[in-house]
Amino acid sequence: MNSPIKLSNTILLYLLTLCIITKAQNLNNPNYLHHFCDDTTTSTTTYKDNLNTLLSSLASNATSNSIGFFNASAGLEPDDVYGLFFCRGDLSTDVCQNCVANATKDIVQRRCPTQKVAFIWYDECFLRYSNKIMFSTMERDPNYTLWNPENVAVHADFNRELLNTIFTAVNRAANMPAGAKKFRATKANYTTEHYLYVLVQCTPDLSSGDCEQCLLAAYSGLEICCNEKRGGRILFPSCIVNFETYINYNETYVESAALAPSPVPQGDKGSSKKTWIIIGATLSTIVGVLLLSSFAYTMWRRKKREEIRNSQVIQLLDMEGRTIEDDCSNEIMYGEVKSQDSFLIQLDIVLKATNQYSNENKLGQGGFGPVYKGVMEDGKEIAVKRLSRTSGQGLREFMNEVNLIARLQHRNLVKLLGCCLEKNEKLLVYEYMPNKNSAMRVQLDWQRRLSIINGIARGLLYLHEDSRLRIIHRDLKASNILLDYEMNPKISDFGMARIFGGNHSEANTNRIVGT
Repeated sequence: MNSPIKLSNTILLYLLTLCIITKAQNLNNPNYLHHFCDDTTTSTTTYKDNLNTLLSSLASNATSNSIGFFNASAGLEPDDVYGLFFCRGDLSTDVCQNCVANATKDIVQRRCPTQKVAFIWYDECFLRYSNKIMFSTMERDPNYTLWNPENVAVHADFNRELLNTIFTAVNRAANMPAGAKKFRATKANYTTEHYLYVLVQCTPDLSSGDCEQCLLAAYSGLEICCNEKRGGRILFPSCIVNFETYINYNETYVESAALAPSPVPQGDKGSSKKTWIIIGATLSTIVGVLLLSSFAYTMWRRKKREEIRNSQVIQLLDMEGRTIEDDCSNEIMYGEVKSQDSFLIQLDIVLKATNQYSNENKLGQGGFGPVYKGVMEDGKEIAVKRLSRTSGQGLREFMNEVNLIARLQHRNLVKLLGCCLEKNEKLLVYEYMPNKNSAMRVQLDWQRRLSIINGIARGLLYLHEDSRLRIIHRDLKASNILLDYEMNPKISDFGMARIFGGNHSEANTNRIVGT
């Protein structure tokens, strides 16, 4: 029989060996998360040869790349191919190189063997290629969402700290200098004993404005999928946002990078003396310019701050009365305002289209509020849902519908054209569905009714199985099925909808919703 001392040594040796084996396996096998393949296939041998050349170039350039990012192309039209990789900013070159090497093999051998366009995400790196140029371009699709199934115990403090921490991280990551990693990892207390860990990163080829826009869009997605959750992650082709209640980054690297002093150019004493002479000679001029411009800058800043506070985007992001710190809102939000112009619709346009919400244009009344018909200047018919102040649905449902339906495209789902958040108004603008005419009931023979049922089923199948997001509507009823001029059915009202993860088919709800 072994003595207790020998047995303890045996167990210790076993555990140590297991740790070494596990570490080696992790190095050899990066943690795969998700992939996406386009429908287009590689039809020529030349394209495949160019793709192999590109992937070989990506793998070789991961060995000595200090910022964990590289893009390249191979071949000529019509068989040219473009690709890039970027690694998580807190990992070593060895881990990055290992992940990229695995990705270049995995993507063509297992995941997307015949496709021209492919994306693959690992915990350690991301790789993509395409027959179209994607460099220095912010892209949010395709995307993938993961979340921790456990709820956080302290909702208010947690959500407030999450908002502040993410926006601070976004500001610092997006404004990193050219040629540096656009990466930020940080932690914050949401109770006296518990930490919240946040990691954000963009591809280094993005501009500061595009990086901000990408990260803010990712955070908006987290608000939908991961509210009150202990963790969540959004993976875009151009950026990632991740938060957890356990450490989700290499803390040693992050702390050492924060403590590292900035490099100071070293010159000879003569050059230094000349520099000080120049500085002394021009100092008075600089001070004068600063004093003269200080007042003008203060007035400009005050005006911009007022514009930002009243902007539609601030209201779109500032859900349920939460505020955003001035030090990041002045810069991050103003960039977001400019990028959202195509989706946000000005109030005066909506008022003109609906004839100032006239009773003649009113289509009906729902839990959200009244619905009005409108006609745009180009003749396009629209339906405007106006959130009433006594509505049973709040800003969270409004945000849910904006973020969900804007990302879904199907012939049997109503199309969201935009939204408006000016002067305390909360409006959703849709394509017009002429289904309120009672005379249409005469046209609903059994063949037409069967066609409508089939259309609804196709829309539900898309939501449950075929869309990028797996969505349960949770408020499907007759009044939420609209008919267009050709009597084609379209599912509407996604205020109560819920996103499901990956292979999930069940979930719990904290409140009763729907009819």
